[in-house]
Amino acid sequence: MRHLMSPLDFSVEELDKLLTLASDIEKNPKKYAHICDDKRLATCFYEPSTRTRLSFEAAMMNLGGKVLGFSSADSSSAAKGESVADTIRVVSCYADICAMRHPKEGAPLVASMYSSIPVINAGDGGHQHPTQTLTDLLTIRSLKGRLNNLTIGLCGDLKFGRTVHSLIEALVRYTGIRFYLISPEELRVPSYIREDVLNRNHVSYTEVERLEEAIPELDILYMTRVQRERFFNEEDYVRMKDFYVLDKAKMELAREDMFVLHPLPRVNEISVEVDNDPRAAYFRQAQYGVYVRMALILTLLEVELPC
Repeated sequence: MRHLMSPLDFSVEELDKLLTLASDIEKNPKKYAHICDDKRLATCFYEPSTRTRLSFEAAMMNLGGKVLGFSSADSSSAAKGESVADTIRVVSCYADICAMRHPKEGAPLVASMYSSIPVINAGDGGHQHPTQTLTDLLTIRSLKGRLNNLTIGLCGDLKFGRTVHSLIEALVRYTGIRFYLISPEELRVPSYIREDVLNRNHVSYTEVERLEEAIPELDILYMTRVQRERFFNEEDYVRMKDFYVLDKAKMELAREDMFVLHPLPRVNEISVEVDNDPRAAYFRQAQYGVYVRMALILTLLEVELPC
């Protein structure tokens, strides 16, 4: 039995196999429509989510399976003080696989230690968000045709953004990757990412504050929102929240074959005037999230795939 706590839980070869399966699901959805007719997914979400929770539910239903779970800690026995370990023991009696989101770093890992079913980390605090990373990798590969020899710009909240941390850790395993880290001083990439991931793997990166400086060089621009829920006080959040706004004027500086990604939800960091630009790929990215989660469910459940 396998769990998914980090994108690094899969080798590059396993990732490529997973992404190939996701691409086949996209092209041939009917082939997979009843492959999980007798399976149940539990979604244990201790903090709010729209895309991640609903995409997991859509993924399982697209495979013919059923879904049960809760969408906030207040609507579960966590409100009564039940531990994550006890919750997953109970959930294991009702479901075949579990997707868990929790505000505390490491909570899904604890769950995996006590679970008798596969557990998927659907986001733990500011730490990891591996299925978003799988979504990002599938999106990039589908749009650019490759996952190597790319220049990636990561813009916004690089300090608290778990999607950014996970994506960096996944991409450094591919050749020819170069990063532009675009953020204000207060929201720079944490030192452990800089030292233990980028420097240790001899990956080229440039830290800049102005988006205009980096955007002409990019194959992919990955925008992120400044996350109010990660700040300790409102004053710091208000000061940072509109630091970057991607608009039509900035898009004119970009290459014709550059694509814009965003894990969503967006607030003000991408103007709605960008939505009609063919390079705006963030809503397509959300759709790719369903395909990759379908592939992940099938992989972790070790379901026999159709020919």
